[in-house]
Amino acid sequence: MIDVEKRTFDTVAFLASAGLGRRVVHLAPRETFFLQGDTADSIFYLQRGRAKISVVSSVGKEATITLLSPGDFLGEEALAALPAGRTATATAITACTALKIRRDEMVRVMREEHNFSDMFLKFLLARSMRIQADLVDQIFNSSEKRLARILLLMAEFDKPGDPETLIPKISQETLAEMIGTTRSRVSFFMNRFRKRGFIEYNGRIQVHKSLLNVILHDQLPDDIPDEPFLSAIPPQTVEIRPKPMRLPFISI
Repeated sequence: MIDVEKRTFDTVAFLASAGLGRRVVHLAPRETFFLQGDTADSIFYLQRGRAKISVVSSVGKEATITLLSPGDFLGEEALAALPAGRTATATAITACTALKIRRDEMVRVMREEHNFSDMFLKFLLARSMRIQADLVDQIFNSSEKRLARILLLMAEFDKPGDPETLIPKISQETLAEMIGTTRSRVSFFMNRFRKRGFIEYNGRIQVHKSLLNVILHDQLPDDIPDEPFLSAIPPQTVEIRPKPMRLPFISI
C-alpha cells in the first residue's frame, strides 16, 4: 500500500498570489478599498503600502480609527455569519497592492487549513489588543503622548526587526483626528518633537528611537500641560462675602 503524503498548505504563497476566489488589486493614493455601507463580501490582505480605516458619523464628521501596514487584513467583518454592510471605509494612503479574497474562499481556507486559521486568529487577537491599547491611550494619556505613540506605530517600532523610520506622508488633520485634538495642537507638538531631536521633517517625517522616551519615561523637557492656553491664565482671587440672611417674622 502506497502512503500518500499530505499536501502542505503554504500560507505565504496563498497570500502572495492570485488564484481561485482571490485576485491581486492595485490602488493609487486616496483610492478606496471599500466604503462604509458597502456589502461586506470580501476580505483584503495588504501586501504593500499603507492604508487607513475611517468612519463617518450621521452628521458627516469623519474620524480616522487606525492605520494599516503590510501584513494586515482589511474588512474582516465579512466573516460574520450574516454578511452586512461595511462598518467603516478603507482608503489607501500610499500606492497599495492587496489580495482581495472572496468571503466563501476565505471561509473554506480557514476551515480546511489549520495553519492559516491559526495565523488569522493571531492577527485578530493582535488587532483586538491594539484597539484596547488605543482606547486606554485615548482615555489616560495627553494628546502629546498620543501623537508620539501614533508616530512610533507608523514607524513600526512595535514590530520585530529594524523599524521604517521614514513614515508615509500623512496630513496633520489626519493625525489630529486620530488623537482627538486640533490641527494647530498637532503642529505645536510636532515642532516641539523636532526641536528636541525626536523627529526630522523634510518632505517626509523621520522618527528617531529617542521619541520612545516620551512614551516610556515621560522624558519631555520643559513639559507643558495639555491645554496651555487655559493654564496660562493666572488665577484670580475673588473675595466671597456671605449675604446677610433674613429670618422670617414669626408671630407667637
